[in-house]
Amino acid sequence: MNVDDFWTIIETARTDAASASGDPGQAFASALVERLAATSKQTILEFQQCFDQFHGAVHRWDLWAAGYLIGGGCSDDAFMDFRAGLIAQGRDWYDRAATAPDVLAVHPDVIAAAAEGSDETLFNETVNYAASYAYRRINGDEDDCTFYDDYDQFRGPRTDREPADMGESFDFDDASEMHARLPGLARLFLGHNDD
Repeated sequence: MNVDDFWTIIETARTDAASASGDPGQAFASALVERLAATSKQTILEFQQCFDQFHGAVHRWDLWAAGYLIGGGCSDDAFMDFRAGLIAQGRDWYDRAATAPDVLAVHPDVIAAAAEGSDETLFNETVNYAASYAYRRINGDEDDCTFYDDYDQFRGPRTDREPADMGESFDFDDASEMHARLPGLARLFLGHNDD
């Protein structure tokens, strides 16, 4: 699977989810599982490999800080969900956020979340497991062991751990620092800098 194929699956699932009722994040995750389950085991394994690459590429302090502001805090697990949620936004938003995380301050869902005091927008835990759910559906398994065993065999020895260089670390609880590094998001979630 090449990069374009990966993003086509994401965009198609986004289109499918747009007509669904209920929680948009869950609708996307369900549509993604449906799309993947309609393919093959090989395609699902290739999708997961691409997903892991894109997920790992945004494992950086500046994006973690963006998730911290949007989510009103962001644990290790929540940051995994935030990165999955960025992927779920599609190629354009993913690329824009990967280049300059503060661009998320103009994302319509982020603006709405700030206005409503919501702390869940762009966080999508289920997307992390969409490939395993689809694989389980194809395989008729009750658990995810087969998927993870097959995926380990598919990708070979694991050398693609999270990147060692996450960029410069900084204090997410320092409002001045957050205003300096992510001014748009800080204005939305912290208010104007009165320092």
